[in-house]
Amino acid sequence: MRSELTNMGNHRVRAAEIQNAIMWNTLVEHKHPLLKTKMEPFDFDNPPTDPEILFANMSQMMLEKKGVGLSANQVGLPYRMFVMGNEENLIPVFNPRIVDYEGEEYYAEEGCLTYPGLYVKIKRYNVIRARYTTHQGITDTIKFSGMTSRIFQHEYDHLEGIDYLKRATRYHLDKARKEQKKLNRIKKRIDKNKEK
Repeated sequence: MRSELTNMGNHRVRAAEIQNAIMWNTLVEHKHPLLKTKMEPFDFDNPPTDPEILFANMSQMMLEKKGVGLSANQVGLPYRMFVMGNEENLIPVFNPRIVDYEGEEYYAEEGCLTYPGLYVKIKRYNVIRARYTTHQGITDTIKFSGMTSRIFQHEYDHLEGIDYLKRATRYHLDKARKEQKKLNRIKKRIDKNKEK
């Protein structure tokens, strides 16, 4: 099923295929071409799949993976769509556009479900205004700040075909990779001790 979903190009995707992708709880590899491609707008006049089912399944997968954001192309679906939030507040975002950036940019650590355990300092704006459509076809312009703004920008980058590591400085990326290796060694020791 994974190859069917990830090699489908502009073909329509049935709700059952989306459900299967979510049931398998699979993310595409970081080298997958969909992650390097700008996603085309989701067509609400002739939807390639049911937007409500897509939102529900993407939300479920994001929460199961313990993420705060997940874009459709991360699971092999070629849609300009992502979800963000938590169990209490899930936000469906279709066809987003950032219309304004406010204030200063600042560095903060970001992770990504595509790169488990890699937390890199990335410079982003604290406040943005974004226009997007919900799964119900309602379009609005909303102001986001703080962590919500950062998550929106991160997921928006996925839809633009931009990997968050491309926004990192060499220094911050090297530091994050060293920390990831250290954490992986600790995890291996813990796992070995559990086996005893």
